[in-house]
Amino acid sequence: MNIQRKPEWLRKKVNPGDQGEMRQLLSELQLNTVCQQALCPNISECFSSGQATFLILGKNCTRLCSFCNVEKKAPLPVDNDEPARVAEAVARLHLSHVVITSPTRDDLQDGGASLYATTVSAIRNSSPATRIELLIPDFQGAASSLATVVAARPDIIAHNVETVPRLYHIRSGADYPRSLELLRLCSGMAPDIKTKSGIMLGMGEIHEEVLQVLKDLHSAGCSYLSIGQYLAPSRQHYQVREYIAPERFESLRSAALDMGFSHVESGPYVRSSYHAGSYA
Repeated sequence: MNIQRKPEWLRKKVNPGDQGEMRQLLSELQLNTVCQQALCPNISECFSSGQATFLILGKNCTRLCSFCNVEKKAPLPVDNDEPARVAEAVARLHLSHVVITSPTRDDLQDGGASLYATTVSAIRNSSPATRIELLIPDFQGAASSLATVVAARPDIIAHNVETVPRLYHIRSGADYPRSLELLRLCSGMAPDIKTKSGIMLGMGEIHEEVLQVLKDLHSAGCSYLSIGQYLAPSRQHYQVREYIAPERFESLRSAALDMGFSHVESGPYVRSSYHAGSYA
């Protein structure tokens, strides 16, 4: 499918020269980031300011989503020393807010929930003032796995629905009602832990569908929301259907706030962990 060239508001430059110190630290501690794996356009800005979204449980995903650049290969065994290395990185970077995520690990009995919990504990021990946000997979709907994560007491639990239900064919193995139920369960288990979700635009959705997703998320107890532009990582991935003007992002932000969301980030370059520390 042919689409027009990127508009002016989507021409952010990625400068590898701004990323040196962060890349050196990540290499030294043998850590992965979603910033690198997902080819995030904000990587220079975040790395140069000492910010990164850590990717635990390896970098290979068991699902085949056609929009995502995370590798689709057989996962490696769980590295039980990884939480300590993440905690060391958080301490060395003096992070006030950190986001931890992972590929989906359907091969693990608990989906990786126990390693999330261990990572939270390791960070609490070394950097007790750091605010911890976990961006988790759906754990195939297992309430026991979610309970393990909740019991670790992160400050925010995020789970992205990514797009509207009609387009879930691009999310191999995912299920829209299951994702909503995960957020709903989380709010029920620990009402004091804020929940967060994110969607991408430009994938072929229509405005009414987006508004319904916002209503569904708010009804599921979601407090925080991110809305950004989908950018295809390559020609082999699901292709962009539309570039959304900044004015429409602002309109959706206003609509979400009117629905009752506590904090909304909405714009072409917004990603679920971009400016994550500003949510309050």
